[in-house]
Amino acid sequence: MRHKDRRVTIVVHTDGELASRQYRLPLWAFEAGKWSALVIGLLIVLFFAFAGPIGRAAARVPGLEREVARLEQENSRVQQLAAALNRAESNYQELRSMLGVKAPPDKAAVSPDLMHSIAVRARPPSAPLRYESGTSEPTHWPLDIPGFVTRGQVRPGDPAESHPGIDIAVPPGTPVRAAGGGVVEAAGTDPAYGQFVLLRHAGGFETMYGHASRILVREGDSTQAGQVIALSGNSGRSTAPHLHFEIRREGKSLDPLTVVKQEN
Repeated sequence: MRHKDRRVTIVVHTDGELASRQYRLPLWAFEAGKWSALVIGLLIVLFFAFAGPIGRAAARVPGLEREVARLEQENSRVQQLAAALNRAESNYQELRSMLGVKAPPDKAAVSPDLMHSIAVRARPPSAPLRYESGTSEPTHWPLDIPGFVTRGQVRPGDPAESHPGIDIAVPPGTPVRAAGGGVVEAAGTDPAYGQFVLLRHAGGFETMYGHASRILVREGDSTQAGQVIALSGNSGRSTAPHLHFEIRREGKSLDPLTVVKQEN
């Protein structure tokens, strides 16, 4: 028998019956059916592989359409608000013009007294407390940083100009802390000291903090040792940002470097 006449016999036997059925198919038809089944099976697998993501994406479409509609509404409201602000600005400028008020400069002038933030160091939970509570003598350094002493205590009678206290160069805006617990005896502005704070402590001590850029306490306030009472600056009779720190006892000026026992 020639190759082109080769056939495939398929025998089908049903359980419980004696007879069997036989189906004879040309070999080419059997091969064609086999490959067709494989192709169909592959197509089914690909369909389910891609139909899932496509179906999920299609399910999200209505939600996305609602979100787009909401965003469009919000954008419309924003545009309306922007138009209202523009009209208000125009009316404001017309009013300023009618009143003869000059417009403010576009940029703020840069001043050396502008405050700057500094690093804050936290005390470990196990470390002892740095400051005592209640009224106390001024034994603490008034800054969180050492600073640089640009001018020390000059005693009366010295050939140089008398200068009570010390000047400590620090950046503007540096927190100034109370050297001891006490009461604010005075706080305000002085031609020489600029913005200042004067504290009264135990044992007849007083401390003066001058040339501040901002005062954070008022006269009569009770202060704790280490409490931030001001921010350093360059106010008053000063040529550069610094803190003037002075310690007095019963009206006599003392050298802070000999009284302060704990620096920074």
